[in-house]
Amino acid sequence: MIIVITGASKGIGFELTKIALQNKCKVFAIARNTSTLSEIKKQYVETLFCIDADLSIEADVIKTVTQIQAQTELVDILVNNAGSIVNKPFHEISSEELHHVYSTNVFAPFMLTQKLVPLVKKSDIKHILNISSMGGVGGSAKFAGLSAYSSSKGALCILTECLAEELKEDNIHVNALALGAVNTEMLQNAFPGYVANTQPQQMAAFIYDFATTKYLFFNGKVLPVSNSTP
Repeated sequence: MIIVITGASKGIGFELTKIALQNKCKVFAIARNTSTLSEIKKQYVETLFCIDADLSIEADVIKTVTQIQAQTELVDILVNNAGSIVNKPFHEISSEELHHVYSTNVFAPFMLTQKLVPLVKKSDIKHILNISSMGGVGGSAKFAGLSAYSSSKGALCILTECLAEELKEDNIHVNALALGAVNTEMLQNAFPGYVANTQPQQMAAFIYDFATTKYLFFNGKVLPVSNSTP
């Protein structure tokens, strides 16, 4: 099985990469700095391919796709996990900060999916999984300071539904998991001092199971995965 994972250098993405490798998957791990994967790379020399890229930059998306295409003719699963957050009052968020959050959380998954669909079409699995947030789900609890982050994750949820419709003739499943609180660096940026009940390893195990098997029962769905918000 060949899996592309963005945001693979820490948190949930890091743990998901490890689980996929342990399950004998070939993994393309994408992050702005993949040095944290160096020790794992020693153990999985032939199945772990690390790509340093800032996916908020279009040129890096193109570079990433080129490197993936050079190593494989197909992609079974794409997990758009990379995320960016800014925690500030609405009136203090700069256009640069807003653009970076949307570039990472919306534009990057859009462009990367667009360019990798030809490889996904060649797979027998054909699953694109977007990692969203409960903050991006309509009717869920919202928190001050997260207007840029939550609205971008909401856009990712709608994008998921749109892509499922557009790609259904190719039998490609597109789903999103809207995560609640998980003990990650991003959670601490959003809620300093808050300790969640869920650990990154636990959530990564759930995501791997859904991405590889349970997805068959869903298409175009945004599924809440949360026991606390936060």
